[in-house]
Amino acid sequence: MEKTWRWFGKKDKITLDMLRQIGVEGIVTALHEVPNGEIWTLEAIEDLRDYIESFGLRWSVVESLPVCEAIKYAGPERERLIENYKVSLANLGKAGVKTVCYNFMPVIDWIRTDLYHPWPDGTSSLYFDMARFAYFDLKILCREGAEADYTREILDKVEELDKVITDAEKDDLIDSIIVKTQGFVNGNIKEGDLNPVEIFRSLLKQYDGITRDQLRENMRYFLAEIMPVCEEYGVNMCVHPDDPPFQVLGLPRIVTCEEDIEWFLSAVDNPHNGLTFCAGSLSAGAHNDVVSMARKFADRTHFVHLRSCNVLEGGNFIEASHLAGRADLVELVKIFQRQKADLPMRVDHGRTMLGDEKLGYNPGYSFHGRMLALGQVDGIMAAVKQLCEEK
Repeated sequence: MEKTWRWFGKKDKITLDMLRQIGVEGIVTALHEVPNGEIWTLEAIEDLRDYIESFGLRWSVVESLPVCEAIKYAGPERERLIENYKVSLANLGKAGVKTVCYNFMPVIDWIRTDLYHPWPDGTSSLYFDMARFAYFDLKILCREGAEADYTREILDKVEELDKVITDAEKDDLIDSIIVKTQGFVNGNIKEGDLNPVEIFRSLLKQYDGITRDQLRENMRYFLAEIMPVCEEYGVNMCVHPDDPPFQVLGLPRIVTCEEDIEWFLSAVDNPHNGLTFCAGSLSAGAHNDVVSMARKFADRTHFVHLRSCNVLEGGNFIEASHLAGRADLVELVKIFQRQKADLPMRVDHGRTMLGDEKLGYNPGYSFHGRMLALGQVDGIMAAVKQLCEEK
């Protein structure tokens, strides 16, 4: 597999020169300065591509070319936004950037309640606490009917938490759930926005009445519309699984399990319609057999995210070491190394360690933590390659 790294553009504190020195081969990035829904011009794409190539690297994957909310809920601007998306895809294909990772999660991307959960060795990682998430939903967001989405045990924990939680902890929950994990990658809410909870409520309202089946149909429509452009320019689309892979906040989520993946691959049965196999997102769901899914969908996987989670009691989960957790990265490397040459792979959500927390990196995107993870995965890849050659 090709060793890639998510890089947030020329203003990223982690430079391309640093990445070249640690063995990175390909870059995963986007035109983050372009507002969602606007066209990515060929000139802007080529400028960033040439900059990356000047460091001896290549722009391997776009992550992401955002799918606007109006496409997801089929708003009146849908047709115009899809046409813009087609132009951007064509321009990427002309520039030789052929893999596009995207997601179809309504309103909110990946969700965590704690961005710096401590480990005994002094490092920290991302963490999801179901009771604290429910507290945000019930007591801060005050979403109508939310009680029906949680068990009696979780509801009791919310009431106990309400007796002791501080205003600072409430602000931290808001920051972690709907601001810091969203705003640095073309999110709907960004740091500095006033009244983020009110903004979030208005975004949720756009999905009133949108069922799981309707969201599926909207995804099918979007993919069917863009596939001719993908075929013409050789661009592979690869959807990222929902993170976490279960329903949240009354929103439908449609890329959560084996059956969901089977559905969207069959709904638009085209080799350019594929999957970003994110082992971390999928392993956060106790219902997912990650290794089995990798075997089943390897031939439609265009991009791999290697990380792993441990599922805990009560729906909680934590980002594990890249050598541990439910995902079994050793077995996944065996599967994907055999699939095709130069399949882009990036390590994801590394630990915060060795001063990472003081350097202002985006949550989950530390330098030292991801460098350690890349070294671990690189070792796995080398061992698997040698064993395959011996056989």
